[in-house]
Amino acid sequence: MSEPDIPLLPGSPRRLSPRAVARGGQGPKRGQQYLKVPGSQAPGPQGSSDHDRDSGPPSGGGSSCGSSVINNYLDANEPVSSEARLSRMHFHDNQRKVDYVLAYHYRKRGVHPGHGSPGPSLAIVSNGETGKEPRAGGHGDIELGPLDALEEERKEQREEFEHNLMEAGLELEKDVESKSQGSIFVRIHAPWQVLAREAEFLKIKVPTKKMYEIKSEGSIAKKFNELLQKLSSPLKPRVPEHSNNKMKNLSYPFSREKMYLYNIQDKDTFFDNATRSRIVHEILKRTACSRANNTMGINSLIANNIYEAAYPLHDGEYDSPGDDTNDRKLLYQEWARYGVFYKFQPIDLIRKYFGEKIGLYFAWLGLYTSFLIPSSVIGVIVFLYGCATIEEDIPSKEMCDQQNAFTMCPLCDKSCDYWNLSSACGTAKASHLFDNPATVFFSIFMALWATMFLENWKRLQMRLGYFWDLTGIEEEEVSFLEHSRPEYETKVREKMLKASGKSVVQKLGTNMAEDEDEDDEDKLTWKDRFPGYLMNFASILFMIALTFSIVFGVIVYRITTAAALSLNKATRSNVRVTVTATAVIINLVVILILDEIYGAVATWLTKIEVPKTEQTFEERLILKAFLLKFVNAYSPIFYVAFFKGRFVGRPGSYVYVFDGYRMEECAPGGCLMELCIQLSIIMLGKQLIQNNIFEIGVPKLKKLFRKLKDETEPGETDSAHSKHPEQWDLDYSLEPYTGLTPEYMEMIIQFGFVTLFVASFPLAPVFALLNNVIEVRLDAKKFVTELRRPDAVRTKDIGIWFDILSGIGKFSVISNAFVIAITSDFIPRLVYQYAYSHNGTLHGFVNHTLSFFNVSQLKEGTQPENSQFDQEVQFCRFKDYREPPWAPNPYEFSKQYWSILSARLAFVIIFQNLVMFLSVLVDWMIPDIPTDISDQIKKEKGLLVDFFLKEEHEKLKLTDEPAPRSLGGGRRSRSRAASSAPSGRSQPGSIASSASQHTNV
Repeated sequence: MSEPDIPLLPGSPRRLSPRAVARGGQGPKRGQQYLKVPGSQAPGPQGSSDHDRDSGPPSGGGSSCGSSVINNYLDANEPVSSEARLSRMHFHDNQRKVDYVLAYHYRKRGVHPGHGSPGPSLAIVSNGETGKEPRAGGHGDIELGPLDALEEERKEQREEFEHNLMEAGLELEKDVESKSQGSIFVRIHAPWQVLAREAEFLKIKVPTKKMYEIKSEGSIAKKFNELLQKLSSPLKPRVPEHSNNKMKNLSYPFSREKMYLYNIQDKDTFFDNATRSRIVHEILKRTACSRANNTMGINSLIANNIYEAAYPLHDGEYDSPGDDTNDRKLLYQEWARYGVFYKFQPIDLIRKYFGEKIGLYFAWLGLYTSFLIPSSVIGVIVFLYGCATIEEDIPSKEMCDQQNAFTMCPLCDKSCDYWNLSSACGTAKASHLFDNPATVFFSIFMALWATMFLENWKRLQMRLGYFWDLTGIEEEEVSFLEHSRPEYETKVREKMLKASGKSVVQKLGTNMAEDEDEDDEDKLTWKDRFPGYLMNFASILFMIALTFSIVFGVIVYRITTAAALSLNKATRSNVRVTVTATAVIINLVVILILDEIYGAVATWLTKIEVPKTEQTFEERLILKAFLLKFVNAYSPIFYVAFFKGRFVGRPGSYVYVFDGYRMEECAPGGCLMELCIQLSIIMLGKQLIQNNIFEIGVPKLKKLFRKLKDETEPGETDSAHSKHPEQWDLDYSLEPYTGLTPEYMEMIIQFGFVTLFVASFPLAPVFALLNNVIEVRLDAKKFVTELRRPDAVRTKDIGIWFDILSGIGKFSVISNAFVIAITSDFIPRLVYQYAYSHNGTLHGFVNHTLSFFNVSQLKEGTQPENSQFDQEVQFCRFKDYREPPWAPNPYEFSKQYWSILSARLAFVIIFQNLVMFLSVLVDWMIPDIPTDISDQIKKEKGLLVDFFLKEEHEKLKLTDEPAPRSLGGGRRSRSRAASSAPSGRSQPGSIASSASQHTNV
């Protein structure tokens, strides 16, 4: 068999075969050098046959001398013009797809460009070394000056890493470092053999040839579903259906030994772009670099600034003119624009483009937003009920009746005068809007709503898992793909060096197999992590204490400001409104600032813990960030709901914060109105400022800053290249993807606002719905237009976020029970109506809630100065249940107080158990797995077994048949029989000879 000539670029190592050396003068034409690769077809100078493109180097671990180079060649003197490029997603041969891109910045010293400016040139990497031997006398020659030690070391590490990637079977293409400094992009292509090998290793499910019909529902459900489909057709995005609702392919993990099972029509498109990039990313994560202290994976190299970025390419430009469509452009037109806010999300296309993890996030966000619609409707009805019954509320009428003349005790010492309760008429009526019997019903509804939402999400998650072929993913199948984080490797290496006492050179020279046997030294124990755990515990306690201190500081601000404003007659009438509004704004600003600080602190605390894997790191970061942000967002609301007005004392025995400053009281209508104001301003402020303005404005400012920096930075630019930038250049200018944690976090905090205190603010679901309609498109636009394409991550659920949601749902039952029992007047009204009212109505309720105080018993110096009250005051009233001054035990808690307290505790217990029971009932009535999906999964397993047996039977029949005497028949027989051979055999169904198909995969 002849050994073909494969062109070798100038500067690549000349490892020619003996036969090539023996040929002597029969060298390549000017500007080309050929490399001998045994066992491959002879390619032309500009390309290769289909077989060559399907034949890749052997798997990692083999000798570099046995690996083949890239099977295409581009002369550095003959650059390809931008107009000649057919696709910006491929190598410059327009054949091999760019599956991944590595980017780094290089710098040269003492560079003296040769005569004439060098044109846009390429270097095709064969073994990870580029441009070390510049051609002599060529056009655009450059003289390489000495690089500084750090740049030289990084260059060597990159060369070794790229060499190892070639040994793993990947094909690389990169630019020539022809300028004094700049960015270089290493394009990576995974040939079919590598894709097949890694797909089998990663247990990637792919469709087989067998299709089956999905079981349809009953006749009534089927007709209702068809009607629903017709009615909702205007709301559907105009994207191709990726999953037929009636037919589905049987899926099975890819296996090179069972290639006959799969319908492989085109090897270049059998694996979609997301899967190809995921496969390459897995290789990048596990490829080692011995020069970088045996660093494992691309993440470690990026952490050490050897590379700047690693990312898969977008499928093209989202706003390109013309009729050319790609998935990114389709997503932008039908999903990532505010003009299509009314349409459903194309979840299947999102999953195909971004992967399962991001697909599940947007599916969860879409379900959550749709579930807010019924809760918003009920919330508006509850609010309208309060508006409709405001004139019929007896306690409000009594408070507004000036004939009752309830003379109230002063609200502060000295400067505050006695006042009439009828002056708080507006507050009483406003409180009724949110403090009425309908809020109790709404609280029960929202607790069941949270349970229904979580149950429906579990069902939707299972349905998506079935259609996305995620039902077979087990934890142990994913755990072995988790690679150690760079920081963890560094800590382990430091521990090993410290324990062994060896020098760095000695340790790096040891055998890796010996290191694996040292169980105590190659991992971090709890003793190693104890300082980090201690720092975490102390820091979290400090941050929580800091939050409480700020809340207390705002309380002091309210008290002192109220006292100061009360001294001035002009501002005395608006004291409560002014103090409440300014204090809530201060709280909002503090919450927004601390949110950013706590996010950074949580990241730092998680890093010093040194988790081993990225999944562990993410889970611990989420827990810390959620705990800190939960306390930060809700502590002011908890104070108003459960603590304000509880520790005031009584006239003549007030509780003072500082000398002369009394603890603040609730408004005459109760604290529920103030709780509503606090909750609404914080919730709306966070959504408007943090979730929308920050998300829209900050990326635009960053983009503008980068643009200005690029324009002002002196450097060498290529005008032709700037007019026609490549896709990897466009993607490099985008923001890096940092994960879904911020997206989930803002929605989880919002979920808490909607559920935890919904008894005080029935309109919370409405504002959450309006925010989420914008949020879905905002996140979509960010992912499609502003971020680099994320790596496709395969996962079957939303992870720890579901546990957090479930915990918030359970805690909301308790919090709403206490809001109704303690903060609102629902229980006192109920007790009065059925235990103390003479006619079973609420007439006389206001008088019942007010206690008497003898003004002569006020402490010296606290009496009102220059009282302007119309009449002589002997007794003033204050809101509490205490014995009157003429009782045997004056000012002690009355019997009514203990009755109401008992009723409040009883209500909390009954409400909590009732709602918990209903939630468990709903959970039991709604199965986690839809019946039709569980039936289809069982059916699919049976069909898969039958399909396997049928295919194996046909294969055995072909194998047992006597070989025909003709040569062609023999070849077909051998090829068919070889389809079940191990990985190093010929491709199934091929009619080529086994000699020409011999490729190690």
